[in-house]
Amino acid sequence: MGAIGPKGKVSKARRDKRKANWKLSTPSLAKCSKCGALIMPHRVCPKCGTYNKRQVLQAAEE
Repeated sequence: MGAIGPKGKVSKARRDKRKANWKLSTPSLAKCSKCGALIMPHRVCPKCGTYNKRQVLQAAEE
């Protein structure tokens, strides 16, 4: 019984090519509009506590 048709044998090279694109991508970073710190988009800035040019958290006292 040979493997013939759409469910036929997949070679190691073809299988490994399909599984080779599972790497992680680097996270995209945006600048905070108030303090200029690099933050992930659509998140509150941990340094100054602003989101969308509004103060939403108390700024961390240094």
